This record gives sequence, C-alpha cells and structure tokens, in this order.
Amino acid sequence: MTDKSRNDSNRLTDLKTKQLRVAPSLLAADFCHLKEQVAIVERAGAEVLHLDVMDGHFVPNISFGPGLIAHLRPESKMFFDTHLMIDEPTRYAEAFAKAGSDLITFHIEVTKNPIEVIDEIRKHNCCVGVSINPTTGIDTIEAILPKVDLVLVMSVWPGFGGQSFIADVLTKVRQLRERLRDDQRLEIDGGIDPETIIQAAAAGADTFVAGTSVFGDPAPADAFERLTRTAQTAISTAK
Repeated sequence: MTDKSRNDSNRLTDLKTKQLRVAPSLLAADFCHLKEQVAIVERAGAEVLHLDVMDGHFVPNISFGPGLIAHLRPESKMFFDTHLMIDEPTRYAEAFAKAGSDLITFHIEVTKNPIEVIDEIRKHNCCVGVSINPTTGIDTIEAILPKVDLVLVMSVWPGFGGQSFIADVLTKVRQLRERLRDDQRLEIDGGIDPETIIQAAAAGADTFVAGTSVFGDPAPADAFERLTRTAQTAISTAK
C-alpha cells in the first residue's frame, strides 16, 4: 500500500478530534479469525485498531510484522494505531507505513535521538506517537511533546497481554493531560477493564487500549460497547 492509497482510503478518524475512544488490541484477538474479529469491533463502532508489534529484543515476546497489517488494511477503515515495541523504529518505519499504519508509536526508551525517529516516521506520511514504560518519567519526553500526535502511557510492562493495571501511572496521565493540546491524544495501554477505564478516564486519558477485555470476551462487540459507555459515564459524572 502506498502513502497515497492510505490518504485516499476514507479512514473513520484522524484522532485530532478530542473524544473518548476504546482501541481494541489485535494482540488479544483470535488469530485464526482475524478478519472476522476486526469486522466485529468495527461494526460495534470502534474507530481505532491497536496493533502491538514486538521484536523479541525490546520486549521478551514476538508478535507480528508489516505483512499482517498489509493483509488487514483492505478489510477495515479503522485508524491503524501501530505500537512499535522494538529496538530500531527508524529501520522499520517505512515498512509499517507502507503496510497501512496511520500512526506509528515508538518507545522513548530505545532512542537517544527521538527527533530523528519522529522525522523518519513523518517522512512516510504517518502520524507519530511516543510511549513511556510504567517507571519512565515524563521528563524523558517533555522536549518532544509539541512534536507528536499521541502520547502512550503503558499501565503494564510491555510484552504480554492480560497483565494487571499499574495504578501508579495515573499520576503521569494527569501531568501529561495538562501539557497536551486538544488535538493531541493521550492513550493508556494495559489492564484496561470496566473498573480501570473509569480511573484512566478520570485522570485524563482519552484513548484506551483494550485487548483481553474486548477480544477475550465471548461477545467482543458488547464488551467494546460496555467499555465505551463506562468511560463516557465516568467523564460525565466527574463534570
């Protein structure tokens, strides 16, 4: 898929509009029925599909690469939110962009030159996100905050699904919310369920990666809708 075809593909969202979004994580889906699983959450109203890419080096697991993303791209109009949990994001940015990623997120922990990574991703006509691990301080990304479209706060240690939510990261979510513009998204990933999504929404996150709590449910569409309603209710109650 070329950059032009990505621009012309009528995506459902560009993420610049501030609203709450649940982003189902493909990592938790049934890999024998990916096309059907993606269609189920898209019909339920999902605008964003989260794609966790692991290299076995930065994290102790291996997931999938650009080939799978390219295979799914013609099947969905969802925004492909690609999270690179890999050591060399600049080396692979072009491949994931050409496969159909709309946004590519890299980890601040893997680079001493984040501007170089940002420039490389943008060169391939993708939006850019930066992610921080549970114990990584926001001071590590303070200087580049104006240059990214999304900040992803990990609320579990990256590498495996189904982990318990680390509530301590909510302090960073609150701090980041005060620093980001309205057109920048604040995403949280790890252990998101009907209870923790309330905490994350109240802290200021607006995009919630949910894997096991969506695709691990016997009815993924219903689970997606429940999570979305729960987050929206939490925000309404807090106002």
